[in-house]
Amino acid sequence: MHLEKATIFPEKFPTQEHYPFNLPTFRRTRTVDLNSPVTFFVGENGTGKSTLLEAISYKSGIHMWQSTEGVRFELNPYESMLYRYIALGWMNGSVPGSFFSGEMFRDFSRFLDDWAARDSGIFDYFGGKSLLTQSHGQALMSFFKSRYKRKGLYLLDEPETALSPKSQLELLEVIQRMSRTGHAQFIIATHSPILMACPEAKIHSFDSVPVKRIEYRKTGHYRIYRDFILEREKYFRAH
Repeated sequence: MHLEKATIFPEKFPTQEHYPFNLPTFRRTRTVDLNSPVTFFVGENGTGKSTLLEAISYKSGIHMWQSTEGVRFELNPYESMLYRYIALGWMNGSVPGSFFSGEMFRDFSRFLDDWAARDSGIFDYFGGKSLLTQSHGQALMSFFKSRYKRKGLYLLDEPETALSPKSQLELLEVIQRMSRTGHAQFIIATHSPILMACPEAKIHSFDSVPVKRIEYRKTGHYRIYRDFILEREKYFRAH
């Protein structure tokens, strides 16, 4: 394990009118404990879990692979500034790592093809072939299996988006295996009950103000899926 906690300083926020500084989540949360090989951020959309994940990435000096944005209708100058108002507590100094999101993965895949035009051997690290020639789910799993063998802090923003349930189980196995070695630490924002079922992982709910730790079976995600399946079972038995 490498990163122990993230501390937020709401008293230093430059505004309380604009996102993300207007979120009660950040205005009333002081510390988020990260002292686990696997930590999950869960909650509804717009609660700030991905925003804090990105802030940790910026603060850690982890590069986020993305192309330049086009013109936007309305620009919020504060939306990427949370990292300036947090502090990270490391166990033995910072470590390298990577940030994953579905949108950035597409950019990374294109960059990788550009590099391979000069050195095709770079594909050896990602399943032996271009990520662009594989299905999206296959490319993701090639990336996950290769990248997390290295010592580091790994931040994942909703990695389940393009993965089938079977592939989510495969990713869960990768996360469990790599985190047990002691070299890899994962912080994951997710809506997937499959991923957040990782044994011994800590789950933080962003639906609570302040953010608080929650047990797997008490998450809204688990309860919704459980209740849906039970209701379907009743229906099928009745018909």
